[in-house]
Parts: sequence; structure tokens; C-alpha cells
Amino acid sequence: MDKQSEAASVEPRALHFDAIVVDGHCDTLGDVLEGKRTLAERSTLGHVDLPRLREGGVTAQIFACFTPIHEYHRGATRYGLHMVDALHQALAAHPDELLLAGGAEEIRRAKAEGKIAAILGLEGAEPLGDSLATLRSFYRLGVRVLGLTWNFRNAVADGVMEGSHALGLSPFGVQVVEECNRLGILLDASHLAPAGLEDLLRISQQPIIASHSNARALCDHARNLTDAQIEAIASRGGLVGVTFVDAFLHQPASEATIEHALDHIDYLLRVAGPEHVMLGSDFDGATMPQGLEDATRYPALTAGMAARGHSAAVIRGVLGQNFLRVFEQVAG
Repeated sequence: MDKQSEAASVEPRALHFDAIVVDGHCDTLGDVLEGKRTLAERSTLGHVDLPRLREGGVTAQIFACFTPIHEYHRGATRYGLHMVDALHQALAAHPDELLLAGGAEEIRRAKAEGKIAAILGLEGAEPLGDSLATLRSFYRLGVRVLGLTWNFRNAVADGVMEGSHALGLSPFGVQVVEECNRLGILLDASHLAPAGLEDLLRISQQPIIASHSNARALCDHARNLTDAQIEAIASRGGLVGVTFVDAFLHQPASEATIEHALDHIDYLLRVAGPEHVMLGSDFDGATMPQGLEDATRYPALTAGMAARGHSAAVIRGVLGQNFLRVFEQVAG
């Protein structure tokens, strides 16, 4: 069966809800920690909660633990621990709906049991301070993804918004990469400055992801990746995650739609290859385009990929199978 005839045979909704669907990045825990809403109850605020994840057919969600700059004076480690605790509180309160995924097997189990797998990630290494012992402690609490930077400099590396003079990994950053490889923590290059990405790709012995970064060729934003960066990540077995942030999809951002997200998927499939594309919404961390207003809209993305002629195998890969493969390789 050729690609077009296979795609024509796909019933998108059935495909979507049969597939493993992984969202590589959301910032929902910030609202939960601040008491604005709970994870368990459907809200009119934000983009993600358990009811909306279920409605969207999401199997696994990476929950980012991001430390705002204004919290640094109180202690980034303290704040990071509070965010991790917010998820553990939800896990304890809702064991029939939510489980913590320390590896790929828990994602498969969540799918089989009708639960949602929660994967803990740190967005920015600020909570680590300058301590590998703190990294190991976060690992013991369930952290399995580490975004090395947010937009600015920390003890590990420079973020992308440090500009043209941004540096690569620090000596401590090299140690962090090596320890993450040893422990089984998936490294995330979104927000990392170009020099840091080069260092990361050179030093890491495991594949990496850029969980929520689009194609610079389609939208010229500093947070998006060049073709050379995309190809380098893919060539080492990694993944680039299409994000729904309107400003990273299209300019002007106010005109961004789901079709622009599909354009980025198409482009990354051509440049990186079908085994190296994932999804990373950045729900609850940014403004979204028309057609991808919240987590309930994931089936529309599957329908859009099918309408553009992508095969069931390619769609399943983008939705989550590609992430599952890399996560299993790195975290087990």
C-alpha cells in the first residue's frame, strides 16, 4: 500500500485514540502550585487538566517544573521541590487517573489501564544550583527530563536569549550531561543557546530532544531551530518537538492557526525524518493558535496530518511512538 492510499484508509479519530499520544511540554504545575486551579478538575483557565487530557486522548504528559526569575531570591531549589511536590500530591490524590512514569513501561501501562502518565521535567537547571547531589535527589523524586536552561545563563549553560555572545556548557554543565546520561535523564535542548547545543550534541552519549522548538526556516524566531541544528539532533537519534506557541509558528503571532503547526510538522518530517519528530505543546506557558486552544484539540492535529496524506505509521510516530522509543533508550 502506498503512502496516499494508506493515509486514505485511516480514520483519524480512531487512529488518534488508539495511539500513544505524548505531549512533551506543559507549564501547568505553576498554576497548581499557586492554587489557581487543580490538576484533577476541569477548569476554564489555562490549557491542561486531567479531564481535558483525557478528552484529547493524551497518554503521557511531561510536566515542566519551571522556576520564575522572581523566585530565585527565595531559592530555586526550594521552588523546584515545591513544584515536584505539587505533582506528587496529585498522584497521591488520584491514583486511579494518574501515574508517575519513570520509564517507557509506565507509559504503556497508563495506556492499557486508561490512565495518564505524568513525566516530571525540570525546565532550566536552576534548581540544581551547582550540585550533582541535588540532580541525583531530583532523579530519586522522579525527574526524568532536564531542560538545561530557560532563556538566560545559569550554572550549566547560556540560554538562547543571551544573544550572539552566548557561551556553551560550563565545566559543571559537562558534568551534569554526563551524570544525566548515567542516571537515565533525557536531556532537553529547547531554550539552549547554539553553542550549548553544539556542546550537548558532542558530549552526550544518549539522544537528546528539543521538546518545544519549531523550524527557523518557517518562522524566524530565536527559539526555533535551524536546519543544521535539526539535522544534527536527528543524526544522533534525537527528536525535535513541534510546539504550538503562536509566536514560534507564524508572524504575526495573532494570525497563527493549527495549519501553521501542521506546516512545521511537515517541514520537520522532511528535514529530520519521520522517526525524529514529536510534539511539545507548551500549553499553559504561552498563547496558542486558532484550532489548538487547549489539550482537547489534539484529535484535530491527527486529522490534519491524515488530511495531508501522512501514513498511520508516521502519524503514530509523531503523536508519541517516537518519544516512547527515545525515552525507553534513555530512561529505560
